[in-house]
Amino acid sequence: MNFFLRIRALVLKELQALFGDPSSRALLMMPVLLQTLLFPFAATLDVTNASIAIYNRDLGVPSTELVQRFSNSSAFTQILNVRSQEEMAHAVETRTALLAVSIPEDFSRQLAEGKSAPVQVLLDGRRSNSAQIAFGYLQGIVDGYVKDRTSASGKLPPSTLITRYWFNENLIYRHFTLANLVAVITTIGALILTALSVAREREQGTFDQLMVSPLTPEMIMIGKAVPAIIVAFFQATIILSAAVFAYHVPFRGSLLLLYVAMFFYALSLVGVGLFISSLCSTQQQAFLGAFSFMMPAMMLSGFAAPVENMPRWLQIATWPNPVRHFVEIVKGVFLKDASAGRVFSLIVPLIVIGIGTLGMAALMFRRKAA
Repeated sequence: MNFFLRIRALVLKELQALFGDPSSRALLMMPVLLQTLLFPFAATLDVTNASIAIYNRDLGVPSTELVQRFSNSSAFTQILNVRSQEEMAHAVETRTALLAVSIPEDFSRQLAEGKSAPVQVLLDGRRSNSAQIAFGYLQGIVDGYVKDRTSASGKLPPSTLITRYWFNENLIYRHFTLANLVAVITTIGALILTALSVAREREQGTFDQLMVSPLTPEMIMIGKAVPAIIVAFFQATIILSAAVFAYHVPFRGSLLLLYVAMFFYALSLVGVGLFISSLCSTQQQAFLGAFSFMMPAMMLSGFAAPVENMPRWLQIATWPNPVRHFVEIVKGVFLKDASAGRVFSLIVPLIVIGIGTLGMAALMFRRKAA
């Protein structure tokens, strides 16, 4: 009974330190609110309001219809009509246009004769990702135009590709961003708070008092871990609620499975945070240590780029990264109703990582206590 009473006292002390000060409450809430408001619109790969330069050397009806289709597309809201190859190149070089299209002078005649009529497209390689996505939109417009002309002539195309997108039918990138944001916010809440906790005790001169108190190093670790997990759950719940009710992202999976996975994920991060905190003497050192872990962990998690696109050796190196496994869990549960078996197969690495990180943190605490 004394075991739980002592831990409860330490947990209440930590929560009071976190929420007792108005500035601390603001620091816990403001980043969550700002990221919820800004991330879905800023961190997006959707290409909208793109500019396109068109050099139409053919004045026939087919080329005019194709240009009109470009103009009517929601992806291209800025159409620049240029009159020479030099102007077209200059539009791309000065970043005035993301794409430049050159329609040859015999475009209409080639189509009328049933021949292939190639169209040249210049892409701005400095904005390679956006340019490739915009080119995909452009290619879809051209394919639709060719299909309509073939149907109007009474001919059937040799084959028709019917595309169906699973789990994100309208390809709304905000759905992907908000699911990942749950992992980002949980990481910040669980890692930063635990990394700063012991360092704060050292700076305030209360760490030695904890060491000579009836609390064992394991009790101190639990007392430091529980508030961080509570804060991480609270912040993640805000993101979840905003995603579902404010941004209308469909939640298809089990909320219970997600929170079970979140608990083991938070434990693994708490171990990392406590290990960093036990090595540092000041909060500044602890913050730098947490930041040094968090940035590579985010980059290697599949949040910005798929893990499958990385070299094989780097894919293997990401296995001890807890963020990688939780990002996959969040996207699976959120967007495609991942099965319990699949979720638990991803929770197992989190448990292994948690045992390892908490074990190292406990070892460092015992060394400090000795």
